[in-house]
Amino acid sequence: MDEQYTPVEMMAVTAARTLEDGRSVLVGTGLPMIAAILAQKTHAPNLLIAFEAGGIGPLLPTLPLSVGDSRTFHKAILAGTMCDVMEAAQSGFLDYGFLGGAQIDPYGNINSTCIGPHAKPKVSLPGSGGGNDVGSLCWRTIIIMTHEKRRFVERVDFITTPGYLTGPGAREAAGLPRGSGPYRVITDLAILGFDENSKRMKLLSTYSGVTVEQVKQNTGFDLLVPEGVDIAKPPTGEELRLLREEIDPTGIFVRRRK
Repeated sequence: MDEQYTPVEMMAVTAARTLEDGRSVLVGTGLPMIAAILAQKTHAPNLLIAFEAGGIGPLLPTLPLSVGDSRTFHKAILAGTMCDVMEAAQSGFLDYGFLGGAQIDPYGNINSTCIGPHAKPKVSLPGSGGGNDVGSLCWRTIIIMTHEKRRFVERVDFITTPGYLTGPGAREAAGLPRGSGPYRVITDLAILGFDENSKRMKLLSTYSGVTVEQVKQNTGFDLLVPEGVDIAKPPTGEELRLLREEIDPTGIFVRRRK
């Protein structure tokens, strides 16, 4: 990774670039919040941000510390509740939703519940929260994760949030909206998407200084790798300035190297 920026900054910028102007996004605490604000300040001024706690379309004065921070309601279009936000997603009004997790499999199924058997887990994790709702109801989900072999597994220990389940047609058979599902996986090594036919995860771009082999070595399943994988554009000076000086100047979520 380039000395001028960190992997976390690259992830934040990549996530921001994924969001389009005039669209809507359901965000959570941390990098999703950073990415949405950065998108608004650069290429997507008309991006509508919805926070899980009920704030929809706020004009953020400063960076909220969580989705329940009072700033997420500042001059909002709607100061509602979690039910209002989830109903908006269920009604098809939210284009994007951000997710994270401890494990992900080739079809984008996410585990944030437990490591090991559910009845007797080795490790208990935070659970779904709104993760299942986001992955089930938003049209496109963007997953942000550290890229490690123990996280990118052939089969998750528990499906907290459905991706494409077992492959083509499985989401629809389970009663989830046709055309919805995982869209991008943004890691500290690469940008990944999903093959339109098989619904399996595929490599789209690596970051500067990261090889395809490194990505494959850190993935615990056979990753689809097309010919001529792109190298993602690094953060611009303006994107880094916004992150460091305006959005997260104290490094709450996007910490700088010491």
